[in-house]
Amino acid sequence: MTNSSVAIITGDEIADYHFGDEHPFGPLRHQAFLDGLLTAGLSSRVEYLKPVECHLQSLLSFHTADYIEKVKHGSDSGLGYLDHGDTPARQGIYEAASFVVGSVINMLDRIMNKQFRRGFVPIAGLHHGYKDHCSGFCIFNDCAIAIERLRNHHQLERVLYVDIDAHHGDGVFYNYESDVGVCVVDFHEDGQYLYPGTGDADETGTGPAKGFKLNIPMPKFAKDEDFAAEWAKAEQFIRSIKPQFIILQCGADSMKGDPITHLEYTESSYRLASQSLCKIADEFCEGRIIGLGGGGYNMENISKAWPAVVAELLR
Repeated sequence: MTNSSVAIITGDEIADYHFGDEHPFGPLRHQAFLDGLLTAGLSSRVEYLKPVECHLQSLLSFHTADYIEKVKHGSDSGLGYLDHGDTPARQGIYEAASFVVGSVINMLDRIMNKQFRRGFVPIAGLHHGYKDHCSGFCIFNDCAIAIERLRNHHQLERVLYVDIDAHHGDGVFYNYESDVGVCVVDFHEDGQYLYPGTGDADETGTGPAKGFKLNIPMPKFAKDEDFAAEWAKAEQFIRSIKPQFIILQCGADSMKGDPITHLEYTESSYRLASQSLCKIADEFCEGRIIGLGGGGYNMENISKAWPAVVAELLR
């Protein structure tokens, strides 16, 4: 174990995962996080790692070869969209997306090898990506690839995926809907008000995995106290699972003032979830937890929410 038990992956290669100045998922998000760490006095307490590009094999552990080729082609030409109009095919976006995935895998491996206790990757948590198509600014689903890595390479049997982004993590949820080995707890703004319109409370898994997933749609304008009330129930559920590794997707778009969502949490909800999950990780997972930045389109919110998570990872 190094002197720092928490590592963060930052660098130009993952900062480059964006869709231009005019797009909600713009180029300033990475720097907003770094500025927030500095303001919170956390910069010197973490260890910084450089981004790592992933191998094609890692992408193929979840995505189809045809889809990966389509992304490459779009990235080379820089023309049109990779989905129905939300996600532009920016030149170089294939490489940037590959660095996001590679960085998450690298962090997982280091945690599993006990080099670090916990980790955080700010530009990651692209939870809308499907095996064969892109959606909602998410090209390659690093969350799902991380799950595949933990199970196939590290032979874990119970992975917990917790998502507190304002949008439902549909690309993760529906891929593992019938899988007993992946438990999902997803807090999100109710789908009747927000993209992608999924994640109803009665969706709790299918077949053998029924009861292994928890969708918690929140009403518009839900606040910290609403989150805390639901979190208490989620925590009980999580403890009953006894996870071996925790992935936390902590999109900052659930905070009040985000330009494209309607929830009204403050950073204290991020602190609550992180603190609770760190305790559970210490109890069941040898401390193993990784935070992935996810969404968030208000720079000030990013500079508060993600450092609040890092502070709890360090505690």
